[in-house]
Amino acid sequence: MKQQNKTSQDTIPRASGPLAGLRVLEIESIGPVPWACMMLSNLGAQVVRIERQVASEINQGLDAKFQLTALGRDKVTLDLKTSQGIEAALRLATHADVLLEGMRPGVMERLGLSPQVCLERNPKLVYGRMTGWGQDGPLAQTAGHDINYIGLTGVLHAIGPRQGRPSVPLNLVGDLGGGAMLLLFGVLAAVLESRSSGKGQVVDAAMVDGCTSLLAPVWGRLQSGQWLDQRESNWLDGGAPFYGTYETADGRFVAVGAIESTFYADLLKGLGLQGQQLPAQHERTAWPAMRESFAKIFMQRTRDEWCELFSGSQACVTPVLSLAEAKQHPHQRARQAFVDTDGVAQPAAAPRFSRTPGRIAGAETFGRNTQEALMAWGLTADDPLVAG
Repeated sequence: MKQQNKTSQDTIPRASGPLAGLRVLEIESIGPVPWACMMLSNLGAQVVRIERQVASEINQGLDAKFQLTALGRDKVTLDLKTSQGIEAALRLATHADVLLEGMRPGVMERLGLSPQVCLERNPKLVYGRMTGWGQDGPLAQTAGHDINYIGLTGVLHAIGPRQGRPSVPLNLVGDLGGGAMLLLFGVLAAVLESRSSGKGQVVDAAMVDGCTSLLAPVWGRLQSGQWLDQRESNWLDGGAPFYGTYETADGRFVAVGAIESTFYADLLKGLGLQGQQLPAQHERTAWPAMRESFAKIFMQRTRDEWCELFSGSQACVTPVLSLAEAKQHPHQRARQAFVDTDGVAQPAAAPRFSRTPGRIAGAETFGRNTQEALMAWGLTADDPLVAG
């Protein structure tokens, strides 16, 4: 095991938040699991990550302080290809409330860290498994990433211009929304149940399941005939003139979300169209012409001029900000949406709690070396795992 030295972060307060006291063992992976563990840590969970001896190629060359989803936990480097490394991992699992892994199906079993083995050591353990395709099914062993999972579930097909190619929504839908959020929901539900039953269980979280669930409102409207299975043809996919983005005179964009009739009326008023003979708001056949008309009007002013004009109205017109602009927006600053961690801006802990607020750890670890981290989990100083 790699030894880690104490740092100036020894002064950081121990974990606080609604999940304080929850012990989470993270098996290092990429994508949803690190983000999920970041969220758990921000809300007070004590997370220990078992790191690989060779860093993932995705993070190679990236300074640790910029790996924001890897902050806020103690880290132990183990060689899981050795019996000593596996035994050490099992000892940690024995003291954990939750284990999270994001390996391809069968990998943990081949390592000797299967749910069965871990639950035999710790019957109360909640064993969270994160995959793209799920633990079974024809594609279970197939390689994939966010874009593949949202492609299979219909999400990717539904986003983008009608005549163009589908737009890639970063990795927010598969990895994080349909993946990590589903994993967090399932694991915390299982932890809650285990508090009454005294028994752990396995949580099989698959991104294809999460993405399919996220599409529930669309599936309902599709079957009712209110949703067309074609991009940019519906009221939430950019097809409606009152819900989409428009370029402005300075080459920037505004976002418009005037769905409700009263909001739409305010939009028409701001565009100078109030009182004119116009098609009904939800007359779908008139949408292309209305969108073209709106586009010409929005090109008459700059982005910020439009935002000033619509300020205080219910038209739901807001600027489309760059990442740099978003961080500095007055609303984000007022809510302290970012905190400084070692000179790096990091999103603040969310959601916000009135009595047990979460916090950002602010360091690559909580400031404990390996021995201290293990002892904090209940291992004694003379334990071979600590002493070694």
